[in-house]
Amino acid sequence: MTTGVAERLTSLVAALRAHGIRVGTGETVDAARAVEALGLADRERLREGLAATLLHTAGQRQVFDPVFDLYFPRGVGGPGPEAASAGREELRDRLAAALADDDRALMERLAVAAVEGFGGYGSSPGSDGWSSHQTLDRLRPQTLLARVRDEVRARGGGAGFTDRLLEDEIRRRIEGFRRMVAAEARRRAAERRGRDEIARRAVAPAPDRVDFLLIGKDRLAELRRTVAPLARKLATRLAARRRRASRGSVDLRRTLRGSLSTGGVPMKPVLRRRRPVRPELVLLCDVSGSVAGFSDFTMLLVQALHDQFSKVRVFAFVNRIDEVTGLLVHGAADPEGLGARIGAEATLTGWHGSSDYGVALGEFAQRYGDAVGPRTTVFVLGDARTNMSDPNLAALRRIAERARRVYWLNPEQRSRWGTGDSAAPAYAELVEMHECRNARQLGALVTRLLPV
Repeated sequence: MTTGVAERLTSLVAALRAHGIRVGTGETVDAARAVEALGLADRERLREGLAATLLHTAGQRQVFDPVFDLYFPRGVGGPGPEAASAGREELRDRLAAALADDDRALMERLAVAAVEGFGGYGSSPGSDGWSSHQTLDRLRPQTLLARVRDEVRARGGGAGFTDRLLEDEIRRRIEGFRRMVAAEARRRAAERRGRDEIARRAVAPAPDRVDFLLIGKDRLAELRRTVAPLARKLATRLAARRRRASRGSVDLRRTLRGSLSTGGVPMKPVLRRRRPVRPELVLLCDVSGSVAGFSDFTMLLVQALHDQFSKVRVFAFVNRIDEVTGLLVHGAADPEGLGARIGAEATLTGWHGSSDYGVALGEFAQRYGDAVGPRTTVFVLGDARTNMSDPNLAALRRIAERARRVYWLNPEQRSRWGTGDSAAPAYAELVEMHECRNARQLGALVTRLLPV
């Protein structure tokens, strides 16, 4: 392996690690051997070989593929003058034909020409670059769907496909072209600004590292699909913690008494046995605005872990609070419809639609106080933004006095606590508050904080 290829490989590994993909020394050595065995002639074969040696799950491909495209690009520079001078309608005609034939090689060449022709912006060296969004906005490949469908049908293609299935297949091809355009724009930007910077800034992070407050509907739906495997991992960790905790602590008095037979040396420590009692869990979830995705995901995760607890009760609120435990059980089969179901069937708002933590906490303490007892751990999920209303600290204090533990998981970054209408610092004086901005942080907090 040449020095240049080795540097590209180690830089690719560093970029993957920066995005949270754990790649050890052994995997890196295996990847180097794969490069030597596969060579650089067949780029797609090299891609699959490196993915097989460096990745652990299929979900990591969405980070690996764009990073691989940066460090092992298809080429350098721009397209030839003939492709670069192609007009918009000519490109659209050629793209329609490529989509109808599912000709990926032609689509890749057209993606290069499209970025060159329509993706450039700026005029000064410090501000110019290439934009995939601008390219696609001008080319509008999504508007070719009906044209491509009719062309496929006219050629006698799509046999065995209904119109809907054929349209879904064409949408898949269009989405593939959109990814090619994005990859080409990143490649051109990397040549100007450096691969490492573009790998850090322009590659979308894995779903479990995206801020709950910034995540879109598509990424949130993708994140929901990770609930089951994450729940299995956390259940294993909780079971291990429970086994260790069941051994009990050292009974000093009985241990010293037993040591009399060995000259005062405590050869056999005596443990206080704990009764295996599973704790109770209560969730209070703000489901308003941008924090709704955070609450939905956490509710689904806790529901998947319900076997670890003797009782789980879930309450949702905006400015009124209502129990949604039953809705959550039914929502597990349709996680994407959970929020709509809760909004339609639970009473969450009163005279306005803005969140009001003070009213919701007070109503919970008054109506559902019996849900909290000495075996109960309470989790409050929300950003603690009260819309300038009374935070009702007394209600939270009453809940904390009745519960075994109260934890507050806040999806906002800590530096924003206390700004504007945030009452986070006041609440944090009464209960333990933790920053919980993404699914990775949530998994770590659940493992550490959930009672055993």
